[in-house]
Amino acid sequence: MRNIYPVILAGGTGDRLWPLSRKSYPKQFSRLVSKKSLFQDCVRRLCQSKKIHFNAHTILTAFDYRFIILEQLLELGVEAGDILLEPSSKNTAPSVLAASLLLYEKDVEATLLVAPSDHLISDSNIFHAALEDGVTKVDQGNIVLFGIEPLSAETGYGYLKVRDNESAPALDLVEFVEKPDKGLAEHMISSGEFLWNSGILLFKAEDMINAFRLKRHGLIKHVKDSIKTGFSDLEFFQLGEAYWNRCESISIDYAILENINNLVAIPLNAGWADLGSWDAVSKTLDSDKKGNVVSGNAMQFKCTNTMLRSESEAIQLVGIGLENIVAISMSDAVLVSQKNELRLMKDVVSALRKQEIPQAEIFPKDYRPWGWFETLIKKERFHVKRIKVKPGAALSLQSHKFRSEHWVVVEGVAKVTVSGRVFEISEGESAYIPAGHKHRLENCTDKSMIIIEVQNGSYLGEDDITRYEDLYSRVKQDQ
Repeated sequence: MRNIYPVILAGGTGDRLWPLSRKSYPKQFSRLVSKKSLFQDCVRRLCQSKKIHFNAHTILTAFDYRFIILEQLLELGVEAGDILLEPSSKNTAPSVLAASLLLYEKDVEATLLVAPSDHLISDSNIFHAALEDGVTKVDQGNIVLFGIEPLSAETGYGYLKVRDNESAPALDLVEFVEKPDKGLAEHMISSGEFLWNSGILLFKAEDMINAFRLKRHGLIKHVKDSIKTGFSDLEFFQLGEAYWNRCESISIDYAILENINNLVAIPLNAGWADLGSWDAVSKTLDSDKKGNVVSGNAMQFKCTNTMLRSESEAIQLVGIGLENIVAISMSDAVLVSQKNELRLMKDVVSALRKQEIPQAEIFPKDYRPWGWFETLIKKERFHVKRIKVKPGAALSLQSHKFRSEHWVVVEGVAKVTVSGRVFEISEGESAYIPAGHKHRLENCTDKSMIIIEVQNGSYLGEDDITRYEDLYSRVKQDQ
């Protein structure tokens, strides 16, 4: 049984699935199509196999997602491997190179499987069998891409032009075609010579490093220096910011794969889906006889080929007589679109950002290492939040210059510190924290704790905080 080092790319923002997917909580961490997130499904898929032995995961993600990653691994009961934190988004080439360099240091024979965390693969057994085929080609010095037999003329995918050879199931890779227009996509599919590019790669670390030496030598220096100046922090490894920010922002396809010859493609027919749009998501879910997909607090009457989804407990979504419509409801934003106009989603989110509309990037629930909070109402001089603290977790010892806080426990028991005084409050009880006073909220029980927090003051920004002690090393970040 062959050893493979799985490398999971989990730093994307997923604008095309707004409003569910946002910069602060992108689609890979959402439960789009099952009870687990796409990231969790990816991790499980790369843990167990009768054909392949998977080593501990290497995960590359953004700094802001580090505790979401840990929490979702904990839910799975999977021990974290190496979690590399990227100081800024630089596309996939620097990420793949960083993983290759680090794993080559551990094992000069390391075979890496690079996989996006936000894809759906329905049949893991077929996927693992394809990996087994790929390992044979990797041992011959090839870099393997996995291609998907196209089911339609998609314009949002990259394509691989392939041709048969004597090494079935592997195919010669002739050409990359990035996101063609509709006419070209239809022509390519009718030719029978093209596969969708899944973005999943299999290769030896040494071969990928050598390819960078030949084609992107300058990038190697910056990534190596970023690793050298990086540092361990809790369960994470933070890549050095100064050198990482010097890296060219470029995809692995453009940087390397389109410029080398030792490539082969292996067809993958394992129920793959990119889930890059709401229409793609709807096609993976069960529908009624008229093609309607309805989930959450949603209902349809006399609709056809329509997706209705409500993610809010407080909002009931109802569609009447709709056709070819997608309607997604959150507690703070609603999307309604014709299916054939969903290609404009990136432009829509960009327009929201330009107008500085918070919903463009900020998720209703703000996830923190200790739990999460959500805004119930916010005005100029007051802000009301619901805060959930996980069992055994604690907020930092902190103070605020411009606001006071009033906490009311609605579920569980809270341990409260205010100006050195420590006490417990239970359901229905409250605590008041004047502006400028050091305070802390802790959950010392084995059950979740929920409070309602009312802030009052002249400035209510999240940056009005001074941390003195913190279980999650955030005091150092504030300095």
